[in-house]
Amino acid sequence: MKILVLMHKDLVPPENIQENNFDKDEVPWITEYDVINALLELGHKVKACGVISDLKVIKNAIDEFKPTLIFNLLEEFDGEVLFDQNVVSYLELLRVPYTGCNPRGLMLARDKALAKKILLFHRLKTPHFQVFPKNKKTKKAKHLNYPLIVKCLTEEASLAIAKASIVHNEEKLIERVKYINQKIGVDAIVEEFVEGREFYVGVMGNYKIKTLPVWELKFENVERPEKELYSNRAKWNNKYRDRKGIKTEHAQLDDEVVKRINHICKKAYKHLNLNGYARVDLRMNSNGDIYIIEVNPNPNIAREDEFATSAKFEGKNYTSLLTDILRLSKSWAKKV
Repeated sequence: MKILVLMHKDLVPPENIQENNFDKDEVPWITEYDVINALLELGHKVKACGVISDLKVIKNAIDEFKPTLIFNLLEEFDGEVLFDQNVVSYLELLRVPYTGCNPRGLMLARDKALAKKILLFHRLKTPHFQVFPKNKKTKKAKHLNYPLIVKCLTEEASLAIAKASIVHNEEKLIERVKYINQKIGVDAIVEEFVEGREFYVGVMGNYKIKTLPVWELKFENVERPEKELYSNRAKWNNKYRDRKGIKTEHAQLDDEVVKRINHICKKAYKHLNLNGYARVDLRMNSNGDIYIIEVNPNPNIAREDEFATSAKFEGKNYTSLLTDILRLSKSWAKKV
């Protein structure tokens, strides 16, 4: 097939670069590099399209390259995370098949508060929460119990998630909300912090839904791993990761717990109108209660990221995983 790979302009990999000529942990475009090279390995004709804020760039690339479909790796448009749904809507208007989630699913899942309301309506557990808009003074609701975690309402990739994000009193809560509202410049969402084990589950499908093996975040060099969180440093700082013994691996769980987790993930995927592929982040407390923390459509699919490594665990290599994603794209396009 002829595949146009859509990505942010700053994340277009250098041409003709060899894998042993760069540090995978240091470059920001590793996902884009992995996807492009895997598609080439599969024999497809591939063209990278870097976008910032001009839809004409996409339209011109489609007109010139005439792709069979678009592999969508774009996570924002014009600096706005929520605009990714608008780009996908544009692709639908152009009648061009694309990988990943549809506009409605992106709209529902990207807004963490809206997603949580839908999950709660369908009796899926998610921590109690409250939104703190950036231009409005808001007091903490009485039903929220410390410790709380303060996050961006719509941003992803652990932006502004740090040890200071977990707060235990009103003074620290106000301080952290102010940081999100003013320094980051977005609305904040505050939710009860669930102490316990953290899991990630890849979900794939349009109408028939499949879950990948449950993956677990581990902190092996700390006394109380249940109190830790996957902060920005925990994700990207290798020295910090080594010091705390941070890794992700196949979760050792009873079959019954795995069955419960998979059921929860499939229901969340369905009720948020998702398709293509997504990742569900969960935490389980000491009582065995499972809470959905976030549902992420179009998650990171770098070769060594959790989504791809969990697929590999069940015997699906990277090129096979991307082939499945392409197949889902084509079948969705036929039914839309």
